[in-house]
Amino acid sequence: MSGNLPVQSVTADYAQRVADDLSANRSEQERVRTELARLQDELVRLEDSEQVLTKMQDVLGGMPKQTAKQRKGGKGAAVPAARGSNRKTAGKPAAAAGRKGPKKAVSPKKAGEPTWLELTTAYLGGQSEPRSAAEVAASLTEAHPERTVQVTVVRNSLEQGVAQGLLERSKQGRSVFYSPTAPASAASGS
Repeated sequence: MSGNLPVQSVTADYAQRVADDLSANRSEQERVRTELARLQDELVRLEDSEQVLTKMQDVLGGMPKQTAKQRKGGKGAAVPAARGSNRKTAGKPAAAAGRKGPKKAVSPKKAGEPTWLELTTAYLGGQSEPRSAAEVAASLTEAHPERTVQVTVVRNSLEQGVAQGLLERSKQGRSVFYSPTAPASAASGS
């Protein structure tokens, strides 16, 4: 019987170690799952920020004078190279916008025509309730049949208006609506 006692003791020790290791493993799994969930949330926030920044970059890309001012003395020739290098690393939204670039360049704005920002802010100024980018684009298509209206361009112009404090953005679920800023806040901002 004394031969069985050490075997049972060793078996009990191993069983306890396995139970402890299993408990530690499960605790570590839970910790990693929690960290993974936190990182996934952070990734979603970063991807959303990337989309907004990409749209703003596209909007500002059409305005080299402002881009040069932001760079504090950067030369106009440096802007296309920087814009091109950023688009290669920015991801799918920038790549898709980059493919549409040549289409925009084919039909440049004629002298005396209002900019997309001017058109979108003027349209929203006459509306009593917020409008989506698609609604604004559809209305601008009807009002300006001579111009090629792209929802992406309109959305970028709307985001530019928000960045400049001319427009307000509101979200309802996954939908985004734009409206002009209140006259009091526009007057105090000037």
